[in-house]
Amino acid sequence: MTQSTSSEVRSPALQGLASLAWLLERIERDARPDPAQYQTLVSRVREQLQQQPMCPQLAALLDRFPATADIYENLRYEHAGLCRAPLERSVGTERQAHAILARVARGLPRD
Repeated sequence: MTQSTSSEVRSPALQGLASLAWLLERIERDARPDPAQYQTLVSRVREQLQQQPMCPQLAALLDRFPATADIYENLRYEHAGLCRAPLERSVGTERQAHAILARVARGLPRD
């Protein structure tokens, strides 16, 4: 974890989550991560996120660690959708999904 990350995060729970998030970013960049290690890490990040209420420090942590932010959004998707994604990206993703579903309905390949 970088020095700036540890100084931004004050609570022990958030410090633990920040450490896991940092590790997840490193594994995400690895060309060939170990699948079992990756799944275990994602499960631990998910557990930490489920226990953590939204606060400014958590929002800052999610801004800094995109892989953890993706897990956060997936956990809350049914209530908030892509709540952390920029609106343009969310709209673009929705349009792509509609286009793919339309192609599949017509029996055409995705690309």
